[in-house]
Amino acid sequence: MPASARAIDLTIAAARAASDRKAEDLVALDVSGQLVLTDAFLIASGTNERQVGAIVDAVEEALHGMGTAPVRREGKSQGRWVLLDFGDLVVHVQHAEDRGYYSLERLWKDCPVIPLPDDVLAGPVQA
Repeated sequence: MPASARAIDLTIAAARAASDRKAEDLVALDVSGQLVLTDAFLIASGTNERQVGAIVDAVEEALHGMGTAPVRREGKSQGRWVLLDFGDLVVHVQHAEDRGYYSLERLWKDCPVIPLPDDVLAGPVQA
């Protein structure tokens, strides 16, 4: 069974918030066929610990606006790899160096990609 409509909506909102904080290499995966605990993963990179924290804050704020709070949060104090578990969606925000090392996309390569809107992939709008 593919990811729920709610999971996809949360994923797109989280990706948009991450993109607004200049997250890099956004990838959304439908992991519902592999995991029973969640429907989707969003993976994003930040170039430093401060940016990782800003991306996490933006994602939490955006999803809070949709009535969703994280069930669990891991790694925020270190700012290297932060995991936000929203139930239907798990967001991984990683320092670019750690992302290359752990290569989550390779581990979950058999899962379908959730397409993200062009405005998310293009990055933040410059004023």
